[in-house]
Amino acid sequence: MGWRGILGFEYGIIQAPLGPDISGPELVAAVANAGAIGILRAPDWECPDYLRELIRKTKALTDKPFGVGIVLAFPHKENLKCVLEEKVALLQLYWGQVTKDVVADAHRAGVKVVPQIGSIEEAKHAADAGVDAIIVQGHEAGGHVIGQEALTALVPRVVDLVGSKGIPVIAAGGIVDERGYVAALALGAQGVCLGTRFLATEESYAHPEYKKKLVEMSETEYTNVYGRARWPGAPQRVLKTPFFLEWRNLPNHENEANQPVIGRSTIHGMEKEIRRFAGTVPNKTTTGDIENMVMYAGEGVGLINEILPAAQVVKRLVEGAQTLIQQRLTSSV
Repeated sequence: MGWRGILGFEYGIIQAPLGPDISGPELVAAVANAGAIGILRAPDWECPDYLRELIRKTKALTDKPFGVGIVLAFPHKENLKCVLEEKVALLQLYWGQVTKDVVADAHRAGVKVVPQIGSIEEAKHAADAGVDAIIVQGHEAGGHVIGQEALTALVPRVVDLVGSKGIPVIAAGGIVDERGYVAALALGAQGVCLGTRFLATEESYAHPEYKKKLVEMSETEYTNVYGRARWPGAPQRVLKTPFFLEWRNLPNHENEANQPVIGRSTIHGMEKEIRRFAGTVPNKTTTGDIENMVMYAGEGVGLINEILPAAQVVKRLVEGAQTLIQQRLTSSV
């Protein structure tokens, strides 16, 4: 096991399941081959045959273990069954309570269960369910954000809660470089989960214009403007694009359902219309008014200055954190 390894993986670094299809086989395999934990994003509708194909495509690109992320707010029973049948290394769950039955089924299949939580109450429930690790999401995170607390406040509380049970805590939210990694370790986390930094990689399935904006822009905002009809009560952190700034005060009764179509996209093999205020980020297939679509990003986006290969992101995190601890922090004591 390498430096700061967790859950049997070489490094304590997780690539978040980027939705709806941004973390595909290419990105996940590249992360896994670099020694970190790559996670596919399962579709938000039941399509086990397609998900099985995604998993097998990833297995063809790497002989390393990887995971699949499922959002519990959407239909998922058949997709979950597929993940266990394919015996992926890790099942990441989000936006819903993980149950003892799901954990037991996963463990019988040899699959580790890692929920992402946003509160101390959720952490208690996950620990009682017998999970293998817990991802703690701070309010700084990009995309759909379930928690209201800052990472620096929430991580130590969860560590104190579950530390005696041997459950590793993984910090997520605004972390993009070795400084964030080391800060998370100082808070008691045993690893970090990064979304925006892996979004801005060569292998991610994000639209080139989206990636460009991640490099050019540095400010984000927590909002509920996007996707109100499809996923109500699921606020997001987004880039402050000109479109968002124009519509950030959208009246609460408005949503994407009655808005004009501004583009089209193929998402997990299905053709989809994208309406104004939809919560669907542009992927490589997306056509239309890209700049007026939602662009999720965490608060650390201002530290991203270039699009890198995923393996290079992992390498910089590991080597940078080692150097920071061994040279700067140790020598100053």
